[in-house]
Amino acid sequence: MSDTLIIILFITAYCTPIIYYASFVIREKKYNRKITFKTFLKSLRIPLLLFALATIVVLTLNKVNYLNYESPIPFSQIDSISFENFRGLEFFKRELYGNEEYAYIVTSIDLNHKEDYVIIEALFHPSRSYVYNSHIHDEYLLAHELTHFKITELFARKARKKVKEENIRNKKEMSIILSENWTQERAYQKRYDYDTFHSYVMKEQKKYEKDVDSLLLLYCDYENPKILFNAKK
Repeated sequence: MSDTLIIILFITAYCTPIIYYASFVIREKKYNRKITFKTFLKSLRIPLLLFALATIVVLTLNKVNYLNYESPIPFSQIDSISFENFRGLEFFKRELYGNEEYAYIVTSIDLNHKEDYVIIEALFHPSRSYVYNSHIHDEYLLAHELTHFKITELFARKARKKVKEENIRNKKEMSIILSENWTQERAYQKRYDYDTFHSYVMKEQKKYEKDVDSLLLLYCDYENPKILFNAKK
């Protein structure tokens, strides 16, 4: 189902109470019945309920496209990602400084704590990531978005390093580390977009790509998401 069709359905649901009100008034006048506010409100319950449900559905799909869902992709598969994986919906499309060729990527660091090991993994969320033009094939823009993913992986590796070197086993302590990392990562991501002007400043874009790749190599010993706990406490 296309986002255009979903918008049409949402508008239809939005207009349902108005259409119903008009038909209600016409019907009641036809039979010379007195229209009371209480009677009208009672009869309007179903249209309003439908509108509320439609609103919830649209807002949910605007955040995660469950109609065209794809599971999160780990960083190890970054080379397989293309704009075809950007499946998110945006019902209120916006231009970026007058340019329609833009996208945004949603990434996260997932913590999966087990008894003998922990997995700290950088993930790309296809059904939450969005590209304005679904037919775009701009490799330069794709490189910008994937660098965002690389930055997420960089901070995931920093978290793994801390957990591994300090032999941290407590899930709460790990969550605190990831929370601190998230704050630092967000600041880095914002600075990256600001300095590159969302990929338009080519010189800065290339500089960031080189710097991030170098930092990933620096933390190459921590590229494995799975960390085994030492037998000795």
